[in-house]
Amino acid sequence: MNFTRWSARLPGTQRRAAARTDTTVSPDRRSDGSVPSARAEQLTDEAPPVPAVDDLPVRDVLDRVPALVALVHGPDHRLAYVNDAYVTAFGTRRPGERARESLPELDELGLFPLLDQVQRSGRPRTLKSRKAPDGRSYTFTCTPVTEGDSGGDRGVLVFATDVTDHAEAAARLRASESRQRETAVTLQRSLLPQELEEPDDLRVAATYHPGGTEAAVGGDWYDVITLGGGRTALVIGDVMGRGVRAAAVMGQLRTAVRAYARLDLPPHEVLQLLDGLATEIDANQIATCVYAIHDPNEGRLVYASAGHLPILVRDENGTVQRADEPTGPPLGTGGWMHSSGSIALTPGSTAVLYTDGLVERRNEDLDEGIAALERALSGATGTPQVVCDRLVRSAGVTPDHDDDVAVLVLQHPARKGADAERFRNAALELLGGVEAAPRARAFASGVLTSWRFPTELHDLGVLATSELVANSLQHGTPPMRLRLRRTDRRLIIEVTDGDDHLPRRRRAEPGDESGRGIAIVATIASNWGSRRTPGGGKAVWCEFVLPKP
Repeated sequence: MNFTRWSARLPGTQRRAAARTDTTVSPDRRSDGSVPSARAEQLTDEAPPVPAVDDLPVRDVLDRVPALVALVHGPDHRLAYVNDAYVTAFGTRRPGERARESLPELDELGLFPLLDQVQRSGRPRTLKSRKAPDGRSYTFTCTPVTEGDSGGDRGVLVFATDVTDHAEAAARLRASESRQRETAVTLQRSLLPQELEEPDDLRVAATYHPGGTEAAVGGDWYDVITLGGGRTALVIGDVMGRGVRAAAVMGQLRTAVRAYARLDLPPHEVLQLLDGLATEIDANQIATCVYAIHDPNEGRLVYASAGHLPILVRDENGTVQRADEPTGPPLGTGGWMHSSGSIALTPGSTAVLYTDGLVERRNEDLDEGIAALERALSGATGTPQVVCDRLVRSAGVTPDHDDDVAVLVLQHPARKGADAERFRNAALELLGGVEAAPRARAFASGVLTSWRFPTELHDLGVLATSELVANSLQHGTPPMRLRLRRTDRRLIIEVTDGDDHLPRRRRAEPGDESGRGIAIVATIASNWGSRRTPGGGKAVWCEFVLPKP
């Protein structure tokens, strides 16, 4: 094949439309043949002429190109030419042979379908960053060429640029990003509860799904905290931002929530404390959060929300209710007084707390995502873990999801038969006076006997009741109430009154006539505590762990 008969139309260059003719007037001569005086010296110096681009041999140009160049022609891609750089990279090649035999490296790279496509379409195509058998990476550009201007026999010019350095840098960057993501995911999972606490009156389950490989892990978290006295705190939140920083801030907020929860404060007061802490951690970092408390005696979920998505509650008939109000701004904004709301959580109900990754989608309204979650919840039955998994599947969450997802599901079971016998309540209104303490002891003794508690536990329960009631009669104000509650795990004794001063345990001196009641309760009971009640006043409680059957 005569190489000089081929014209290669490389990208960004054009062949001249016509060759030079002998009639072209030299720029150094006037039309009358005279030479300008300013150019006379140049003619006498006789500087060597610089060859024009069209005068350079194409083979010489391509042989000096550092990129790899190969030329094939015909429908079976017979080799016409390879330049010196190609020979250096892959060795000598014999022209005239089929490219599949003479250029096996292109076959390994899967380049021949691309050559066929270029020949058929007559348009150039590019294959980016492919690793060749020589261990280096190349970007291949395949350009159609024709023999002469008549468009006869078609060929393809293969132009390969070495991009090894770029490919290796990109690989190092991907590896670094992968390590950073693994670190963030590990940190995130280590800061989440490894095992959820198991309340007596609730069944709970939770799940966390980090974002896909293209998305850095965020700051979603959840927690379940048993407060004592049969009450349970539930929290879920989302720190804005991604990466290790968001996970670290999440860990600090979760730890703070657990500490504030031990104070047994109302939900809005917990969020108020968290708001100030979030500002101290990072003034530029904000987070959404919802904190809720379940009291089995009230059958409601009392909650406060800081810019978080609404809690959804499904009753035993499948009707879903959305807890929309009240909702304050996210944590870290400051200057806002949060408030608490409540929503019914009767036996047989299921509540769902979640982060925005479950319902938020690009090019879709957020309310549509929440409505879709409501529809999925209305038909979700089974254990909390089954409901949790079903909601995640219905939302289309996959390993490649573009955002973190955290879901917390809790159920208040409707107990019947023998199971209901293990969950009992009894209450007595205390009117005050000298007869209140004996009446309370007699009431407690009768209830504990009917519940068939062992003698030792019966006596301890009556003693704790006597001390709590005596403390309330001495330091509290009406109305006063005694409540006994048993679960399958513990006995809970609680006394409420109208005074909001919380008792504290102190050391009583030998001559003191008071100060021993709370110390006695703290000694004989498994746990004790006190809290202010929403309507004013306080509740003091203690609990005893029941012996295993």
